[in-house]
Amino acid sequence: MSTILLLEDDETFNKNISLVLESEGYKVIRTYNVHDAEKSADLADLLVLDVMLGDENGMELCRRLRKRINTPIIFLTSCDDEADIVEGLDIGGDDYITKPFRLRELLSRIRANLRRSPETPKASELLEAELTAVESKLLDYLISNRGHYLTREQILDYLWDCKGIFVNDNTLSVNISRLREKLKKYGFGQIVTKRGLGYKWTDQTNL
Repeated sequence: MSTILLLEDDETFNKNISLVLESEGYKVIRTYNVHDAEKSADLADLLVLDVMLGDENGMELCRRLRKRINTPIIFLTSCDDEADIVEGLDIGGDDYITKPFRLRELLSRIRANLRRSPETPKASELLEAELTAVESKLLDYLISNRGHYLTREQILDYLWDCKGIFVNDNTLSVNISRLREKLKKYGFGQIVTKRGLGYKWTDQTNL
């Protein structure tokens, strides 16, 4: 299962694209600003970046990312000016789609770029291979609620039916501890604990 990072500041558009990608079997990291996208870029197999983001710019993000990753990048742009398109490709973009576009076209471009990308295993793939069913579902739940604390009760309710595995309070503590060790091993984000509030995902690794 490939992971797609989507950077789009329009919340409704972001949600609609994400739902289509998830229905096609992709795992989606939804981001709404350059900061969060840059922090999570290493987790993705392909990046879909909106170019104009208020005061921010997807092309500037691409320039910085190309110094450390070779992940395929598809630009979403409302400008069909040839000079802008050429600039996007010259700085390291792999493809572009001009808004408005059909979601089928985006899916086709994603599949094509994933086929062309190297088969070298990513750290995110190696991490996923090490996770148990409970750890994987726990991580997905925390990341999808990034920025918000989740109580132990909320997490237990979410994990209850994970492939028929019974998860009690003690089992949850063990799984959180093991997940933290694996995240540390691959240099991903952290699970933050705050007494009285619960657990929260952060993309930062140096807290």
